Amino acid sequence: MTLIKSISGIRGTIGGKPGEGLSPVDVVRFTSAYGVWVKKQSKKDKYRVVLGRDARISGPMVKNLVAGTLQGMGIDVIHIGLATTPTTEIAVVKEEADGGIILTASHNPKQWNALKLLNHKGEFLTADDGAEVLTVAEAESFNYADVDELGTITEKDDYTSRHIDEVLALDLVDVEAIKKAGFKVAIDCVNSVGGVALPPLLKALGVKEVLELYCEPNGQFPHNPEPLPEHLTEISELIRKEGADVGFVVDPDVDRLAIINEDGSMFGEEYTLVAVSDYILSKTPGNTVSNLSSTRALSDVTKQHGGEYNASAVGEVNVVAKMKETGAVIGGEGNGGVIYPASHFGRDALVGIALFLTHLAKKGKKTSELRKEYPAYFMSKNKLELTPEVDVDALLLKVQEHYKDEQVSTVDGVKIDFADSWVHLRKSNTEPIVRIYSEAGSVEQARSLAESMMDVMKSFI
Repeated sequence: MTLIKSISGIRGTIGGKPGEGLSPVDVVRFTSAYGVWVKKQSKKDKYRVVLGRDARISGPMVKNLVAGTLQGMGIDVIHIGLATTPTTEIAVVKEEADGGIILTASHNPKQWNALKLLNHKGEFLTADDGAEVLTVAEAESFNYADVDELGTITEKDDYTSRHIDEVLALDLVDVEAIKKAGFKVAIDCVNSVGGVALPPLLKALGVKEVLELYCEPNGQFPHNPEPLPEHLTEISELIRKEGADVGFVVDPDVDRLAIINEDGSMFGEEYTLVAVSDYILSKTPGNTVSNLSSTRALSDVTKQHGGEYNASAVGEVNVVAKMKETGAVIGGEGNGGVIYPASHFGRDALVGIALFLTHLAKKGKKTSELRKEYPAYFMSKNKLELTPEVDVDALLLKVQEHYKDEQVSTVDGVKIDFADSWVHLRKSNTEPIVRIYSEAGSVEQARSLAESMMDVMKSFI
């Protein structure tokens, strides 16, 4: 059993004893704490929270616990049913709600579930707000409503279609261009809410033919739900066999988008944001943002369009804050997360698909040809396991000092930018390890850079 409490929410495996897994007791405790936080944000007679979920098997059970607890706090619940994370974020704003909760463990396997917490803007809580929720949960300082003040539940099942309508209405989404291109598109929705959202989206966009793989939202993930190359062999084979022009793969809550070329090869999850940004910047020049562990290709493309690139600490809330600070027209994370402010400040695979198909249609090229237009970088992800006695912060300080003549960032761990490569070292908050992300002109170079960085760190221990 596993239970992880963090500033972004609570996640864990279903079952087990309270405090050891995501038990009903833990769900109620954490929801209650969030209810206290919601009420503290403003003085009102009545509060409302939007509730959406992915298709996990445990979803109905967790939904009932969360909805009932919010009612017990005197908070009205707007339940939008099976919905993507970005759909739920949009619903919070549309409903003028005081917050939102998304029941999803993102790319984690089916035994996991989680509560992702939103503020009244439909955005994830800041670090300070998340820490406050954790403090309230730990102290169990809840005060539930009297019988006459209990909250209500309202069911609304039209938000997926409303979300799609908003995507179609974006100025840079060209339905006619997509329709004219006559695309054949393959999708893998891992039997979660992508199966609810992607088929109608692609139909509305005018896609000629859609090959659906695992679009039944039953929570029975047919493969590891994280959209990494080693998990996507089946859709790659389908694309080659059926002659599809492009493939789209989403994670269970549809905030990450992986793209597959017409020959079954990977477009590269890191390059989802790069390609979409290239299109956006060609129409609306401006700045971009991604996190420190994302590909340098975004910086290169941004500079080609005359814009300024900025890097944030890892985490969607940090990317959004930096985007607002710099007035970025597009941003996101290298895990296939596209954040387009013209829509909303949240990672959104529906927006990503619509913009990418528009870009592909206007380019008039094969997907693999489009990929070749972008700088070729390759990433390696490793970790250095340490003993609990090692002072990781002190270790990273020594690394920082060792590379003081290079371009070094300490916004989030230590990132060292070399002329044609970079390496990013991040301390784990849950175990004695340092995560090592590196990028270079080849897989071998990236791996070699990571290994040399491990040797440097070991020399300081």
